[in-house]
Amino acid sequence: MINILVTIGVISGLSTILALLLTIADVYIADYGEKKIIINGEKELIVDGGNTLLSSLVGSSIFIPSACGGKGSCGYCKCKINNGAGPVLATELSYLTDEDQKNNVRLSCQVKVKEDMEIEIPEELFNVKQFRAIVEEAQDLTDKIKFLRFKIIDGQEISFKAGQYVQLIAPAYPGNKEEVYRAYSIASSTKHQDYIDLIIGYVEGGILTTYVHKHLSKGDEVSFNGPYGDFYLQNTDAEMVMVAVGTGMAPIRSILYEMLDKGINRRAVYFFGARSKDDLFMLDEMKMLEENLYDFKFIPTLSRPQEEDDWEGAKGRVTDAIAEYLDEAPNREAYLCGSAPMIDSTVKSLLTKGFSEDRIFYDKFE
Repeated sequence: MINILVTIGVISGLSTILALLLTIADVYIADYGEKKIIINGEKELIVDGGNTLLSSLVGSSIFIPSACGGKGSCGYCKCKINNGAGPVLATELSYLTDEDQKNNVRLSCQVKVKEDMEIEIPEELFNVKQFRAIVEEAQDLTDKIKFLRFKIIDGQEISFKAGQYVQLIAPAYPGNKEEVYRAYSIASSTKHQDYIDLIIGYVEGGILTTYVHKHLSKGDEVSFNGPYGDFYLQNTDAEMVMVAVGTGMAPIRSILYEMLDKGINRRAVYFFGARSKDDLFMLDEMKMLEENLYDFKFIPTLSRPQEEDDWEGAKGRVTDAIAEYLDEAPNREAYLCGSAPMIDSTVKSLLTKGFSEDRIFYDKFE
């Protein structure tokens, strides 16, 4: 038995040493020199070879969405690499469909720049910028959800569409050894280009949510980049159905203020899900919007109301409220924000109400 354990220990030790030597060799011995990246057949970058495509682009102030901070665990940083990518890696396979692989789509955080490349990215990513800001407001909305207002400094302004998101950067802090960034929807109106509002929930063990809830205070400086995303208010006259839970309030709030500030007269109903009355927030704002928007109704629904809540409103999940309060009608659009299970179940409910799938827009938290 002892001999077996010793053998296992020796093999594990040798494997660790070999992996370390390979890493050192890749970093210090393999000199790839300067490499050229051609973007969309027009823009040319010269970068140091050996780094990931994602970090090479970020180093040239071209920001690709990456909710996991480049660790290969979100699949957001896809881009088309027509030449120079090398074979698809095992770390990419779970995020690439057969169609992706057929069309040369790869994860930019996993592909290293070892030779000249030709890539394609959406043109709007050239408008993404890095911003520095000061925490102007920091307010607890519930025991786990915080409202933040970031006042942009250095004379910059941000131009975005209502519903889009930014990537907030957390520096190293006690308990976190390296810089990380995560995606959060903008909660403010597009008319305010000198600040953004965010609504961030606390997740036990979450690196960035711990930074926000435990380390970030009013007056602190933060960095973020953006805007990103194809979830935003569409320019139509369709009746609107909005559905969100928890911090999914953020992009819906941005859309509602966009409608208020620009005088957009569209009938709208907003189903907001929470567990108990203590988990509801911004009720005064919703009441103000009901009074000032053209034809807007806010319907909060509680899935686990407490006896002391004395709740007389809608009960159950948001899908239950949709089934009860929403009639079938033509010319409607839906805007959803929340977890993947919530989005999936809500889409099914809306389809039973006659919605067309191509008019259901959503921001799905992975």
